[in-house]
Amino acid sequence: MSRRYLFTSESVTEGHPDKICDQISDTILDALLTQDPYSRVAAEVVVNTGLVLITGEITSAATVNYVDLARQKIADIGYVDADNGFSADSCSILVALDAQSPDIAQGVDKAHESREQASDEELDAIGAGDQGLMFGFACNETPELMPLPISLAHRISRRLTAIRKAGTLDYLRPDGKTQVTVHYEDGKPVGIDTILISTQHTATIGDVTDEAAVQATIRQDLWEHVVQPVFGDISVKPDDRTRFLVNPTGKFVIGGPQGDSGLTGRKIIVDTYGGYSRHGGGAFSGKDPTKVDRSAAYAARYAAKNIVAAGLAEKCEVQLSYAIGVARPVSLMVDTFGTGTIDDDHLLTLVQQHFELRPAGIIQAFNLSRLPAERGGRFYQDVAAYGHFGRTDLSLPWEQTDKAAFLKEEADKLLAGALN
Repeated sequence: MSRRYLFTSESVTEGHPDKICDQISDTILDALLTQDPYSRVAAEVVVNTGLVLITGEITSAATVNYVDLARQKIADIGYVDADNGFSADSCSILVALDAQSPDIAQGVDKAHESREQASDEELDAIGAGDQGLMFGFACNETPELMPLPISLAHRISRRLTAIRKAGTLDYLRPDGKTQVTVHYEDGKPVGIDTILISTQHTATIGDVTDEAAVQATIRQDLWEHVVQPVFGDISVKPDDRTRFLVNPTGKFVIGGPQGDSGLTGRKIIVDTYGGYSRHGGGAFSGKDPTKVDRSAAYAARYAAKNIVAAGLAEKCEVQLSYAIGVARPVSLMVDTFGTGTIDDDHLLTLVQQHFELRPAGIIQAFNLSRLPAERGGRFYQDVAAYGHFGRTDLSLPWEQTDKAAFLKEEADKLLAGALN
């Protein structure tokens, strides 16, 4: 008997209050790591009407102007008009930062001293900066090996921002949310049930002042300029049964920090797999790579993606857990949900043998501490909106599938040995 169900994921634009915070946090991280790759950073940001608060713990030899960094990022996002209730030039910015706790620092001090080009013995001696659990996931529903609902939601959000910044629809404002509900049958996406876009806009559009007429114009424009281009190369497309909802409350004029406060790390499901896979609970933004919440989640995605890219499973989830001060994961789990071509125990062995999962080793393998400097002073801020995984618009080390062919060869050897 076939099983039919709906699954929904959401995304938000870079002008969403929570995403403003994530981007400012990671802009600060980029600036600090560019000057001092050994910076220890846990930068948190809060925004509200006319206010930005930068707080957290930072230990670094770098010298940066946090206020200028925040204002520039806010302007880049598009908040340059005081009529929005939040503007780069006029908002108040408060800075309240402390140094990292020495009790936490001792767990990663060695990482700062010797993580680059460290020997295997040295990597074993460099412990995780904190305890925690992380998940990585991949599936074959899209070319980027991401679940279709979150992939589509991100595509729509990126497109919404692109046409705003290009001036195609000059009434759009920075804040926005998207949501896509996909119809599944026997675990495969077969249709698009609902597309939802909530986008901030001006109260009037040209000579159009009636609220109903404004919303009708927005709906028509978004279908033509956002939805249709997004689905151009997608095999599963909307049809005459697909619901298309736009600003369901009737209007979305007051938005951004004026409409709602924002906080770093409050969109962790948007950042990952849209709820399709489990989540360990740790946020990414504002954290330097010694924090396993970030680096180990990237490593887990890398392992899962290469397993799926190798054709060894249709979907794969990898879980890691760490103890503070301990280098090797406390636990490692691989689950292919019955879709693997070899059993999960064999895949677990392959991950243990061929993927670097020690915190300092992950930093070294992905060059995580020096990427901002290598990429002109910005790296982490670019993944702070529209997801950290499945990014076809960015070259991310954890999104590479360079181990896929090797894993296939090793799996074939395991199968041959089992048959013999």
